[in-house]
Formats: sequence, structure tokens, C-alpha cells
Amino acid sequence: MSTVTVLGLFCADLITRTTRMPAWGETLHGRGFSLMAGGKGSNQAVAAACQGASVTFISRLGDDAFAPLAQDLYRQVGIDTTYIGIDTAASTGTATILVDDTKGDNAIVIDPGACAGMTEDDISAAAERIAAADVFVCQLELPLALCRHGIALAQRAGVPVILNPAPACQLPKAFFQSIDYLTPNESEAAELVGHTVETDDQVIRAAKTLRQWGVGNVLMTLGARGVYIDSDGFQGIVPAISAGPVADTIGAGDAFNGALAAALADGEDLPAAARRACATAGISVTRSGAAASLPTRGEVEAQLANPV
Repeated sequence: MSTVTVLGLFCADLITRTTRMPAWGETLHGRGFSLMAGGKGSNQAVAAACQGASVTFISRLGDDAFAPLAQDLYRQVGIDTTYIGIDTAASTGTATILVDDTKGDNAIVIDPGACAGMTEDDISAAAERIAAADVFVCQLELPLALCRHGIALAQRAGVPVILNPAPACQLPKAFFQSIDYLTPNESEAAELVGHTVETDDQVIRAAKTLRQWGVGNVLMTLGARGVYIDSDGFQGIVPAISAGPVADTIGAGDAFNGALAAALADGEDLPAAARRACATAGISVTRSGAAASLPTRGEVEAQLANPV
């Protein structure tokens, strides 16, 4: 079985639906509330597990009412929780999410909770598991120093690294040389390269810049258009795969990244892996929530065989 190790954050998603996003100082009536498991790292770990990978997740939870959301989910999908610590003095991470019911768009505020107390020692404890993985995945919800430490352990062992640079921030150029697969969306790419990324030419230019800085493969997600790939073996767009009307876009990027990791761990070539990731994201946006929206491998294979 292919193996994926993910370093990242778990958040309890507190989701409120509205007819539109409020302005600062404005109060609106909501149209429903739900509590779900989330966090980019956690979602990506679950997505990879749902695609058949053997997944280890490195993270930390608080000792509170939100922690069982994670523990029950990981038990259900078979994620190894050996390296998930419990901080009895901290709360579990939370994400407060507003969803625009008319468009499916969302806005998110994250509090990392117990994960704010993670150290490099917590990650070093999982060094053997990282070294044994087929793919290592991380994001930027944890402090950059922790991400860099995990990436260094993977790189030392020759394990390919996927970095999903979200939330977006400026990164040292030398850092990109340690990234095998970089998966920004357009706004994240713009933050990384320092110019607007909207037109096709700007997408191509940004991807080329990131490659010049040392990234092995750039996969820039383009929403409903799909993903633009710049790699040694392929340059171009892998189209999005629609599975029906959009319910909300929460977790679509995480679905893409987790499925990409599982596909690469399975040995699929990059365009095929991206196509599976697009199908996974395409299904996820037809459902509400983040982790709750993630499809199984069987559902993705059926979607690939019979696209809408």
C-alpha cells in the first residue's frame, strides 16, 4: 500500500451560512450552522486516506470537546494517530467559516489552538515515519519553521515533498529548492511571486518564476478551469472535472492536494495524478463541508470513467 505522511493542523470548523458576506460592523441573520472536522492538513490527510493511501498525520489537539471530532474521523478512515499529541492546557484549533449561500464562496478565520505549541521535537519524533513515506505533505497553517523542519527530514530521506502554500505568505527564495510539488491557487501564487496572477500569461509567468526559483513541479489550481502544470515533462492545463452543481468550495483545495499525494504515492505520472485530484475536488464541491465532502476512491474512479 502507498504511504503518505502529512504534517499540519486540525481545526473544528464552525460554519455559518449567510445570503452574503457581512461588511465590517454589520450583523446578518444566518441560514444554518454546522460543526465539522477541518484544517488543511487534516483534510488533506483524510483525502489521501479516502483515496486508499496509508496515512500518518503529525499534529496536536487540545483536551476539549472538539478533539473527538478529529479522533473519531481518523479512526473511521484509518489514519495513524501515533504522532498526534494532546495538549491538556490548550484548546483544539478552530476555524470560523462564513459561507455565501448564493455563490458558494467562503471566508475563514483560523485559530491554531494546541498546534501553536508544536515544536521541532514533535516532528523529529516522527522522522522514521516521514522517511518511510512515499510522499510527504505540508501546508503553511503551522509556523514556517516547523514546515521547514518537516520538509528537511523528508528531503534528507529522499521523500518527495508536496507544499500547499496556504495560507499564503512571502517565502525565502532558497526555500523553494526543497519543494518537489508546489500547489498554490492563483491568489497564493500572486503572493509568492509578487505580481497579479489572473490572465493566462500571468499564470504561465508565475509558474515559470517558481520553477526558476527551484520548485520541481508547479501545479497552480485555477478553480473551475482546472490546474495549470509546469514541469519538465508537461506544461499545460489539466481541465477541471465537474460532478454537478456547486454546494460550497470549502475543502476543494484540500481534496485536490490529498488526492494528488495519494496518486503520486501510487506511482501515477503527474498529468494522471492531477486528473484524479481534479476529479476528487470536483466531487467535493458538490457537497457541504470540508472533510465531510471528501469522496472515496471508488467514487473518484467512477467519476473519471463517466464525467458529467
